[in-house]
Amino acid sequence: MKKRYFIYFSYNGAAYVGWQMQHNGISVQEVMQKAFSTVLRHDVEITAAGRTDSGVHARNMVAHLDLENDILSETDFVNKMNSLLPQDIALHKIIEVKPDAHARFDAVSRRYEYHLIVEKNVFLKDFAMRIFQPLDFNAMNMAAETLYEYTDFTSFSKLHTDVFTNNCKVSFAEWTFDSEKWIFTIEADRFLRNMVRAIVVTLIEVGRGKMTVDDFRKVIEAKNRNVAGASVPAKGLYLMEVKYPAEVFQPKINR
Repeated sequence: MKKRYFIYFSYNGAAYVGWQMQHNGISVQEVMQKAFSTVLRHDVEITAAGRTDSGVHARNMVAHLDLENDILSETDFVNKMNSLLPQDIALHKIIEVKPDAHARFDAVSRRYEYHLIVEKNVFLKDFAMRIFQPLDFNAMNMAAETLYEYTDFTSFSKLHTDVFTNNCKVSFAEWTFDSEKWIFTIEADRFLRNMVRAIVVTLIEVGRGKMTVDDFRKVIEAKNRNVAGASVPAKGLYLMEVKYPAEVFQPKINR
């Protein structure tokens, strides 16, 4: 009888068209499914907590899959998978969950980060967006706080997507500095396609003094994608964490 497992993994998204399989290039999903199928010797379909766009990274993505045999040694299995996966994808752990647990639909929140650098940095240039103008991060944080007051984020959603609602509940949004880069951390129950990158570019307009906090509110209230900024580069965006309720996990069984 098949059992369901959650896998936790990370990837550098630079070489991929995103998580989801597409016709225009190689996806993370395609590479991982091939690797799992090779190790397990049967076809495997992997369902992730969400899709990341082309060039976006994941520090800790979660997905589920069904396996025909038990994982007798998590350490051995993870090591075997990592020997087969490319250098830009790493499996961290695999754990058994309830048979109906779903990596996407059971998730209660997701946390993203967007990284900005304000000085030339040869080690971060491929993993963060560089800003050449001074920014008022206090004003940007004041604008970010207004996100808590709204649920309809149509203005920050990619057009013509297949979702039924543009409602999300943002529980955290803040800019902080970590000694060499500015980090925008945002957590919500769900995210729309392109939402974080559209929020960041619009907050940057506030930081540049081209938009006030009230103007930022008006962007949200307009529910019109055309009134928000375009998008910041994908290379600065990271999926950091996906959270689940405790009941989706199976109790530990000694074998």
